[in-house]
Amino acid sequence: MNDRNAEPLLPVELGAGKVKFARGMKAGRWVFATGLMAQDFAQDLVHGIAPDVLAERTPHAGRPKREKETLRIYENLDAVLRAAGTDRTNLVRTDQYYTTVKAVPPYQQVRREFLGGRIPPSTSIAQRGMLLPGADMTIQALGVIPQAGFEVTHLKHEQLAGRPTSGYSPALTAGDFVFIPGVTSLAVGDEPKRNGVAAAALMTEGAQWAGQPIKLETEFLITRRMVQSLALAGATLDDVVHAQVYLTDPDDYSAFNETWTRHFSKSPPTLDIIPCIPHGLAPYDGKIEINVIAMKGGAARKKHVDAGVVTAFAQQPQAVKAGDLLFMSGLMAIDRDGLVPHAAADPKQPYFFSAAEAQAEFIIGNIAKLCEAAGTSLRNVVRILQFHTDLAEFYPVYKVWEHRLEGRPVPFSAIEVPSPLPVPGATVMIEAWAYAP
Repeated sequence: MNDRNAEPLLPVELGAGKVKFARGMKAGRWVFATGLMAQDFAQDLVHGIAPDVLAERTPHAGRPKREKETLRIYENLDAVLRAAGTDRTNLVRTDQYYTTVKAVPPYQQVRREFLGGRIPPSTSIAQRGMLLPGADMTIQALGVIPQAGFEVTHLKHEQLAGRPTSGYSPALTAGDFVFIPGVTSLAVGDEPKRNGVAAAALMTEGAQWAGQPIKLETEFLITRRMVQSLALAGATLDDVVHAQVYLTDPDDYSAFNETWTRHFSKSPPTLDIIPCIPHGLAPYDGKIEINVIAMKGGAARKKHVDAGVVTAFAQQPQAVKAGDLLFMSGLMAIDRDGLVPHAAADPKQPYFFSAAEAQAEFIIGNIAKLCEAAGTSLRNVVRILQFHTDLAEFYPVYKVWEHRLEGRPVPFSAIEVPSPLPVPGATVMIEAWAYAP
């Protein structure tokens, strides 16, 4: 392998060979595991979730289904890490999506068994659906191949640590990169709280106009959670290079961003703002969860990339290059007037057109432009997160990736999220990362 190129790991053909899936990507010192679900890849043909996980005829004869599902996912993750020459102790981040919050406790139990005391920063979000029937969870993971000056260090803090049931580290470093778990307004320790949410994140009890709830909660997360976690690693808000934000109420898109940009006006990170289902976060009444990646000294070292790509929010960067990684904001098929006209179906002949394919052509074309502007290429995309309002649109989007990558296996994850996305008419949003040495 050329050290300047990303390499697909353990590629497999799904759907009777119609979908070429990269179970992982190796890129320099990084390992990306994507779209992991509980499939049995030891079979010649992979048909959905492994039959022994579903155990449809005897569902209660062994471990609970969601524990078996988690175990199979982590076995698949182990295989990706081994193929890259590393192991589970070198994980630096995981993202979990579930179809129900009931899947979280069994997932966390098995993860604790599998990873012991080395659980990396984590984000857990409940969403509408997964690519496979019977799947209750999918994860994406990021690991490293350690070398001198680039070892994994878990940072500890009693107040900021994940609850014992989850056990993740409140911050982790690999070289100058800093990984922070998803922060929520869930009260910790002896913080005053209401229904589990820290009182400082809420309006005054009984008041109807004591501020906007999403702005109060966002301010709390940034100043009372994120700042402290970053400080464990000697980093600040100026060092943040990429952020994911999950909102339970799409009416909050603009108000969230107004608060966010007050704190990141000098050198903003790339940003995804993603809808999730109501009550899909750790605090039942929480409205928002945020996770971030930072790079120490990032304010001076991160480079904003401009390829003329339109983003959906004020002060939302197109892309940021930090070290040897290129982070791109969540992109939709939009121009300054909203959804691009050629991505909307003609109501007089709606069945002669795929809106999803047209959106994907536009988005992936913009991802290619950003990669080129950063000195890399679409072939070095190592992590693709697709957020669909209807997973029936996955396949036409995949076909665009297949064409643009000339048949190369695609490192995709696809999640069904509630509508609407931030721009009316958009039904797919894509977050992509690329290797850019």
